[in-house]
Amino acid sequence: MCSLCWSRLPHLPSPQCGRCGHPLTTGSCRWCELLPAFVRAVRSVCWMPVEPASSIVHALKYAGWERVAQEMAARMSRLSWPDDVVEERAALVPIPLASARKRERGYNQSELLARSLAMRWQIPVWGSMVVRSRETSSQTRLTPEQRLGNVAGSFQIGSQNPDALIGAHIVIVDDVVTTAATLNECAKVLYGAGARIISYVTFGRAHASGDRL
Repeated sequence: MCSLCWSRLPHLPSPQCGRCGHPLTTGSCRWCELLPAFVRAVRSVCWMPVEPASSIVHALKYAGWERVAQEMAARMSRLSWPDDVVEERAALVPIPLASARKRERGYNQSELLARSLAMRWQIPVWGSMVVRSRETSSQTRLTPEQRLGNVAGSFQIGSQNPDALIGAHIVIVDDVVTTAATLNECAKVLYGAGARIISYVTFGRAHASGDRL
């Protein structure tokens, strides 16, 4: 990706909610209502689907541009977080990819982002801490209600030393967040296994009616 494309990223504007990182308008934060109580903070770099962010994510997920994950993670690493998140974050957990999609792509884009981000934050990646318990349909064309049903019960704790979760602050990594249904479902599994608190970080965030672009 050229420097001009990176300079044109549609960054989320300020001021932002201190918890979920969503741009504030008037009244209470609507986006925080999507999150379970045990989610501490959420941060995203830019809006989706807005160019050139959409093309960057598409290149990573569907065109085999694995190395673009390093530049995406570099921008994710510079996001501003509450002090307690920076002090406490123990490990990164990427959203696991369905086995059929991983075979097709040859990699999990969320894990590529997590591993590049881990080098900058100097914390480990627990890549097999959460695994898919069943295949799911693509979330792209589903309504918010359908998204919830699609991912319900789709994750479980894997074989990677689940005792390490007890009392830990975990950061879940994904490429894009829309309704947070996938992230929330993964977080529930981690919380149920003993994680004390959980945060999310993504490259893109889907905008909705009323959001400031």
